[in-house]
Amino acid sequence: MKRLAILVIPALLAGCGTLPQPFLGRPGPEASRLSVPPPPVLIIPPAQDALLGNAAAAHYAQDLATALVAQDVPSIARPSEKYDWQLIAKARIKSDQVIPSFAIIGPTGRVYGHATMAPVPAESWANATPQTLEAVATAAAPILARQLETINASVQQSNPKSLENRPTRMMIAGVKGAPGDGNHALALDVRRDLAQQGIVIVTNRHDADFILSGLVKVSPAPVKSGQSPSDIVELDWLVRSQSGAFIGKVSQLHDLKPDQMAPYWGDVAVAAAQQAALGIKQVVVNAIPKRVAAPHEATGAAASAKPGTRPGS
Repeated sequence: MKRLAILVIPALLAGCGTLPQPFLGRPGPEASRLSVPPPPVLIIPPAQDALLGNAAAAHYAQDLATALVAQDVPSIARPSEKYDWQLIAKARIKSDQVIPSFAIIGPTGRVYGHATMAPVPAESWANATPQTLEAVATAAAPILARQLETINASVQQSNPKSLENRPTRMMIAGVKGAPGDGNHALALDVRRDLAQQGIVIVTNRHDADFILSGLVKVSPAPVKSGQSPSDIVELDWLVRSQSGAFIGKVSQLHDLKPDQMAPYWGDVAVAAAQQAALGIKQVVVNAIPKRVAAPHEATGAAASAKPGTRPGS
């Protein structure tokens, strides 16, 4: 397994915006060298508002993903989906120049960061040469990586860390989309690792505080000269409340060979589940104070609120 990266995203809680969380580590010696939380996984959709044709917009998104990966930001170029963190590329014309810009967008649509790059001659941009697009992507990547590090470091310092006294109860709703025996192996392994994190696994939804489900997406990785084909594997773990409300998501990117997934995942599932369990536990840690305190606080606030006012306003 060449790459394993994790993103934890807690959902909107008690009026606080959705915020990214740091990765919880990678296997191997890289982990010991991380001095700041790595930035979150970014989805980079084709640049529809960058004054480029469809083909150039797709190539530009791929250039950005490649440049960000070189900055240790796990990224993938594809259309965005619900709960994704996105990098939106835009461009505007000023005189005879084009000014590229970027926005870091959270799962709720909130903008967390901006970057504006140096102007590019309008003729070069209109021609959309590979050299021009790659140069802009390469220049933007370090700036965006630093912004993401700052976002993560800030959130890490501000998130609540306390746990409720009683153990958290979680139901594993299953894993879908994995080739081979991945659905079964990943669910089995994450069940074991969450139990080791002190989370009680239950089988009845009514007994659960949280519901966990996994979704695997596999797409061919770009073919590199001299290397055997591999796949980009996206593994998303979604944590929901008993009622189905979104609580948080842990995302993993894997660069895997097809024979590492079929017919058996084996050690790949073991490693993925171990890392995912850490992120899932962090989602639970962040959510528990709000989830437990909210009913009691709401009752007290409602009793003391003045007529015509909203508790907590």
